[in-house]
Amino acid sequence: MLRLFYSIGIYIASLVLQVLSLFNKKIKLGISGRKNTIKILKNKISATDKTIWMHCASLGEFEQGLPVLQELKLKFPEYKTVVSFFSPSGYEIKKNAPDADAVVYLPLDTPKNAKHFLNYVHPDLILFVKYEIWPNILLEAKKRDIKSLLISATFRADQSYFKWYGSLMKKALFSFEHIFTQDKNSKELIERIGYNSVSISGDTRFDRVSNQLKIDNTVDFIEEFINNETTTIVFGSSWPADDALFIPFINSNEDNIKYIIAPHNVKASYIESLIKQLKVEAICFSNMKGENLSEYKVFIIDTIGYLGKVYSYADVTYVGGAAGNTGLHNILEPAVFGMPIIIGKKYQKFPEAKILVHLNGISVVENANELNLTLSSLIKDEKQREAQGTINSDFVKNNKGAVRQILDYISTE
Repeated sequence: MLRLFYSIGIYIASLVLQVLSLFNKKIKLGISGRKNTIKILKNKISATDKTIWMHCASLGEFEQGLPVLQELKLKFPEYKTVVSFFSPSGYEIKKNAPDADAVVYLPLDTPKNAKHFLNYVHPDLILFVKYEIWPNILLEAKKRDIKSLLISATFRADQSYFKWYGSLMKKALFSFEHIFTQDKNSKELIERIGYNSVSISGDTRFDRVSNQLKIDNTVDFIEEFINNETTTIVFGSSWPADDALFIPFINSNEDNIKYIIAPHNVKASYIESLIKQLKVEAICFSNMKGENLSEYKVFIIDTIGYLGKVYSYADVTYVGGAAGNTGLHNILEPAVFGMPIIIGKKYQKFPEAKILVHLNGISVVENANELNLTLSSLIKDEKQREAQGTINSDFVKNNKGAVRQILDYISTE
């Protein structure tokens, strides 16, 4: 009965989204994109193909699942891979990515869509990443006896699986053959409701960012911009609340420093407003052609795809998202390169941040004055920078191994 009510709710939600799409571009993208899902699958996947399907809510979950998917492609090259997203923010960025044979939107979770989708994907293995659970699809996969795993999972006591009204979500959770959790607390939570096929593997993002050290991280235009300056500070994935903290420092500091800003929002209107706040010479990626980059104090990366490499040039990094309410961005990307990291005060929902704050690899600032003091101290004290950087790089190094544990399970089953 609960499944029926849930399915009716999905149908109602579909109608509501149709109306909201008239006023919301992101919702409209999702609706129009889902209309193409089966068409893409027909073009990319044939009835005779062996397939592996990985589902991600959005871009962050994709980054967690990607190292597992890459290893599976190496180990089982005869299989085609399908990646699905629920959110446009993941799909629109990765729809043409070479990491999968087909990238699609996940259809809304109705019984009919679940059957239709699985008919076209016909996977031998399903991977769900982190937390997104869709009962109709998972229960249909269970009915078809398809091996399904949940990887890099995290659970909280306030989730529906652990409430009296959450029997349907609990049933969907039990459809996974095995669950790999990021931490001990998550493992203990699902064991309390009787799910015992669970392992603590850790977070696959540690493996993902560690792979960054294996590639060439050279960025020619950044090298030209820095021009062997003594100190480089990178502000990564910043939002307006972050700008309010660091722009006063950039405008007032007279030391020989180069600043790189890689904002989360790269729309022209936002970049223009950012430049207007700066009182020093700034250049953007979009208009750097023909310019002598070394003459500028600030480089704004108003495009995507470079930040992972750009972090390698930093002496100090500020990671955005925790100054406001948008959520802290990935601190592991800079941590792997071994430099001190600064974040805003709202980081409590991010376990890796809490650990590194406790270990003193990360400094937390609440306002522009605290950021000024923290940056000034790190700029002057090279030993402090090295000590905090070592804490961060060692933390990443010591937490690798989730991918290998997951691959070992898949290979031996």
